[in-house]
Amino acid sequence: MMNQPYIFGIRHLSPAGAWHLTQFLTEKKPRLVLVEGPSDLDDQMEHITNPMTKPPIAILAYTKEAPVRTILYPFAEYSPEYQAILWCRKHHAECRFMDLPADVFLALPSYRQEDSNGEEGRMSVYELLDQKSGEDGHETFWERVLEHSGSTQEYHEGANLFGNSIRFYEQDEKRGLPEILVREAYMRRKIKEAADEGFAPEEIVVVTGAYHVAGLLDETALPMSDEELKLLPRTQANHTLMPYSNYRLSTRSGYGAGNKAPAYYALLWEGLCGGDFSLPVRSYLSRIAAYQRNSGNPVSSAEVIEAVRLAESLARLRGSRYPVLRDLRDAAVTCLGKGNFASVSLAVADTEIGTDIGALPEGVSNTSIQEDFYRKLHELKLEKYRDITAQDLMLDLRENRSVSSQKAAFTDLYRSFFLHQLRVLQISFAKPEAVKQDNATWAEHWVVRWTPEAEIELVEAALKGDTVMQAASFALKERVEKAPDMSVIAQVIEDAFTCGMSEAVMYATAALQAMAVEAASLTELAKTAHRLSVVLSYGSIRHLDEKPLVPILQQIFYRASLILPGECVCDDAAAKEMTTATEQLNGAELTHDFLDDVTWVNTLKEVAGRDDLNTKLSGYAAAILLERGCMDSKELNLEVGRRLSKGVPADLGAGWFEGLAMKNRYALIARLSLWESLDNYLETLDDEEFKRALVFLRRAFADFTAMEKDEIAENLGEIWGLNTRQVSEKLNEKLDKEEQKIVASLEDFDFDF
Repeated sequence: MMNQPYIFGIRHLSPAGAWHLTQFLTEKKPRLVLVEGPSDLDDQMEHITNPMTKPPIAILAYTKEAPVRTILYPFAEYSPEYQAILWCRKHHAECRFMDLPADVFLALPSYRQEDSNGEEGRMSVYELLDQKSGEDGHETFWERVLEHSGSTQEYHEGANLFGNSIRFYEQDEKRGLPEILVREAYMRRKIKEAADEGFAPEEIVVVTGAYHVAGLLDETALPMSDEELKLLPRTQANHTLMPYSNYRLSTRSGYGAGNKAPAYYALLWEGLCGGDFSLPVRSYLSRIAAYQRNSGNPVSSAEVIEAVRLAESLARLRGSRYPVLRDLRDAAVTCLGKGNFASVSLAVADTEIGTDIGALPEGVSNTSIQEDFYRKLHELKLEKYRDITAQDLMLDLRENRSVSSQKAAFTDLYRSFFLHQLRVLQISFAKPEAVKQDNATWAEHWVVRWTPEAEIELVEAALKGDTVMQAASFALKERVEKAPDMSVIAQVIEDAFTCGMSEAVMYATAALQAMAVEAASLTELAKTAHRLSVVLSYGSIRHLDEKPLVPILQQIFYRASLILPGECVCDDAAAKEMTTATEQLNGAELTHDFLDDVTWVNTLKEVAGRDDLNTKLSGYAAAILLERGCMDSKELNLEVGRRLSKGVPADLGAGWFEGLAMKNRYALIARLSLWESLDNYLETLDDEEFKRALVFLRRAFADFTAMEKDEIAENLGEIWGLNTRQVSEKLNEKLDKEEQKIVASLEDFDFDF
């Protein structure tokens, strides 16, 4: 008489395991099925078996407090655990999870952050198996031996032998062993509890990973005691059911219990259910052929037939009754890819991994922020973008006057608010891209793609609020409170505007006003002015009141104008930051007519005219004045004559020209007198001075286009009385090795600093 329940060892995500397990359950007709999985997740079985649920899906367990830790338990249609749960629902049997509760797993620091030593030990055993089996990996070995097993008994015995072998080779590693012993002791306790409730051993089937079969059958090992149960670490945790994807199931996603070809394994499942073991062969190769044809790569029916025959021959040569994935891929590369894997790589990925994602009935998600997310997708007609394939979404934030309702008229604006809120929460559902229209504040381009990672990020955001907007508001407030300077708060204000969150704008604006009275560096003031300028440039397109920002921008801009000259007493490294800051301030003043242009122009004139500042910045200020029409040709010629004259150190003169050449190039190129002055200046330099000047001039001309260089060559040819085409060819020709060596040496030129 048996005194232990039936224990059926499986491999996670094994189609054959799922098929043979259902046959085994039908034969044994148990009243209770215990499935390896966290025992506090039983409430999800009702949703898992809902007719509206479509795998792949996953149970996500997560801690209630930050930092959020998560554990995932995925199911494909061909997962043995999933099929066991479905069988129980169909046959009115009870089904329970029997592994350690999720709140214990989340409290164990090693679990699912995987103990790296234990993982290395497991991999060394698999590598040994690969060597012994002669296959290209243990995945192929498993498929050839067990996925194509001829009977339930074969699978049952083979899986147990596989698990025992792994267990045997790992016993000397002892890494990760304590946790395994604890898990198996807990599972034995759950089996004992079932027996104590009155379930006879023959009325219980235990579904567990093949690795644990020997541990559960060990009659010398005891169930976990009450005292040991009390010692288990725990943390406050929640859990929810979420859609999953084939990509995440694949080993490319990094999930350890996944398989590398979930879409192909679905074909194996389809063939098992239909009793047609050749279906995966035909379907795999036909789908690759179809993908190739759709991609403009012709594949004939004869080539597909030849590939099927080759796969079958390879299988026989390698000792299996049916082709496995290795055989099929080799046949596809040979017959459909003409021996080149790269030519069929995309078709292989599509056929082996696929783009399927799961689906859940409405209201199943356990966190309110998830429910809000999916409600928003429905309201904003974004449900079609809930796909694993990235899609472009173009938005026009202006009012659509061709529709009748106010809500429909601003659908794209509300979509923008929602997507920006997700961006603020760092939820990777949508990514903003640059738009082609210049200065089109009404246009947005998003790339939208649903992934399981986005779902996990949603759950993690649940600690910040019950809805997407509430969570985004919390995140923005948190950034304001931690902001080290004004420019960060200005970024928050911009984000709040794009999110359509007026309260967050007001909160951040008040914080910015308080910080604005304190001293700040020019770069910080310029960054802040730039951010506020961007926000104000939105105008009324986002239907938020930007007027309170005007006096703040005026105050910040005025202060920056006053301190700019003093900040220009700096070295070349700091001059890069000053150049950016000057450009940001100038851009803000040109954009908004309420800023003090008189003070700003006078500041630029001071910087352009002073001799005690960094000459690059003086040249850059002169370039801005020229661009604004605030410096005429006479004034420029005087400044050129002063800056590029004998007696002015070469690095100072060339540095000034570098700054001048950073803007308005076509206007500069058109001024022949400028190039005459530069030519005359260079003629006055001795060899060492010329080398000094050349370092700066190389930087000045580094990003000039070939056309711009041609136009400069025309000027120089005219000045020198030479053929302009010859000068252009000389200027644009490649340097020989000796010339390259000379130029390279300039990088280390000693300026005696």
